[in-house]
Amino acid sequence: MAEQVLQSPAQIRTAPESQLTIEVQNLHKVYQLGEIRVPALRGVSLEVRRGEFVAIMGASGSGKSTFMNLIGCLDRPTSGVYRLDAQEVAQFSKQDLARIRNQKIGFVFQGFNLLARTSAQENVELPLVYAGVKREERQRRAQEALHLVGLEGRGDHHPSQLSGGQQQRVAIARALINNPSILLADEPTGNLDTRTSVEIMDTFQRLNDERGLTILLVTHEPDVARFARRTVLFRDGQILSDSPVRERACASEILATLPSGASETAVPE
Repeated sequence: MAEQVLQSPAQIRTAPESQLTIEVQNLHKVYQLGEIRVPALRGVSLEVRRGEFVAIMGASGSGKSTFMNLIGCLDRPTSGVYRLDAQEVAQFSKQDLARIRNQKIGFVFQGFNLLARTSAQENVELPLVYAGVKREERQRRAQEALHLVGLEGRGDHHPSQLSGGQQQRVAIARALINNPSILLADEPTGNLDTRTSVEIMDTFQRLNDERGLTILLVTHEPDVARFARRTVLFRDGQILSDSPVRERACASEILATLPSGASETAVPE
């Protein structure tokens, strides 16, 4: 048998795209707390095809966040196989995984994670700074990303001058700056009011529908999961159910029925 050659993340990005972007088989994750073994995942198998919008649901302790950490290459499984675009993630070094996180996967978190003393545009530019992109190119791409999420003209604002929804959209723009193939969102509407939450889901739906971006969304709210196309329910470290969303909610239509609130009003300094 010929020796298998490990591809670098750059080679992965230029390789022919397969329809299957995420594939996990019999994934286990066990945390060792002293002498106690705590299983977080118990044999999870799942496939996600390119361009899907999947909601990952489950109660606290169900394993959904552990699963997302593994998919985001933030942690390694105890056993099992994880393939990202047909490449086994276990083969990559820490440096390779860092490049994958920077180039291939975008992250959006509940807490925004913006630098308080840095402008919106500079926050969006950060992944490009780490990637060594020149300043003019960073600025151009950051402005494009802010335009994509509806924040053109707000690049010089600091987080304290933006509403919660605007801050989350800055975080989304930052996640998109390197044109990732996968967006992982962990409870992205958890700190937002109803209208602002729907606005964020409208942004996700547009990214999925118009750009074909693969999205995995962690949420414990059924109303939020209805904006996805497919729902995977975790319980006790296993997948309890995996089914398409039968009556998908359309965020743009729902927004048209909601009164305009203070979601776009800057937070007082």
